[in-house]
Amino acid sequence: MSLYKRKDSSQWWIKISVNGRRIQKSTGTEDRQAAQEYHDRLKTELWEQVRLGVKPGYLWQDAVLRWLKETEHKASRDHDIKHLRFLDKHLNGVYLHDINRDMVDSLIQSKLATKVCNTTVNRMLQLVRAILRRASIEWEWLDKVPKIRLLKEPDHRIRWITREEADRLVLELPEHLKAIVEFSLQTGLRRSNATGLQWSQVDLVRRIAWIHADQAKSRKAIPVPLSKTAVIIIREQIGKHHSYVFSYKGKPIIQVNTKAWRLALKRAGIENFRWHDLRHTWASWHVQNGTPLHALQSLGGWHSAEMVQRYAHLSGEHLAGYVDKLFELRSVDVEQNSYDSATLNN
Repeated sequence: MSLYKRKDSSQWWIKISVNGRRIQKSTGTEDRQAAQEYHDRLKTELWEQVRLGVKPGYLWQDAVLRWLKETEHKASRDHDIKHLRFLDKHLNGVYLHDINRDMVDSLIQSKLATKVCNTTVNRMLQLVRAILRRASIEWEWLDKVPKIRLLKEPDHRIRWITREEADRLVLELPEHLKAIVEFSLQTGLRRSNATGLQWSQVDLVRRIAWIHADQAKSRKAIPVPLSKTAVIIIREQIGKHHSYVFSYKGKPIIQVNTKAWRLALKRAGIENFRWHDLRHTWASWHVQNGTPLHALQSLGGWHSAEMVQRYAHLSGEHLAGYVDKLFELRSVDVEQNSYDSATLNN
């Protein structure tokens, strides 16, 4: 009997044999008609695979599970999982070959309805595109991938604050956040690297810390030179936690985008400022102080020079000397010509 019930399950099960290949599995339903439809569809697909050479149909969930297994090392894995949770509501049970342009447009509208920006939608679309491409090129599960166009993103300006604004912010923060904010402004470390910094990654004698390759976004180890202020900040944390540098009430600090952070920004009169903008602020201060972009790239652990070029427009002040030098030469020429004329006239 190809359709039956087991004693230990209320769902209908199927038993199919096609060209020597046997499959015995649950239909996932207690409805006999739905189970029969599932049985007939699966048997047809198996026949097409064996007799006609048609590729087996894979579900979106199949691709997601394999993607997650193959990208365990990915730095943005947590962000991927958040997007995949949203996508599961719309693509659960959908075959990969059924994902077309219309379905992608529907995903876009559903995501926009959650009041997110185009940038967030694009990160989701890039994930869908990456999974489908891998399913097609590497796994050979798909013959073709639908063309996925990204939404237009606004040109973002670099958000940074002045030293005076930073001082106002620090004064408004509770002690545990004050320390990690000041440290971030001294080092430019990303949030996860600052909160996850352990004592085993710090050498106060040599005045250096380091971020391991598996902790860095670029997947390359990052040396972090410590200023005198940064060393003082770290010394003040000694004895508060046995493993982590920054802690609160005996526990490592994990969440920083808290009510205390937001209220401190409000009291300091600072608007439209995120925690990650501390890193932008650090980089902007460096450039304005004359730090070469190639040096900033190494200090910040960016994997490409393009990531640092967005700060280049802030470095105009230190170029003023070259302009002055040009006009100083012109002034010398004028003075020399005046002197030569006076000599000839005499």
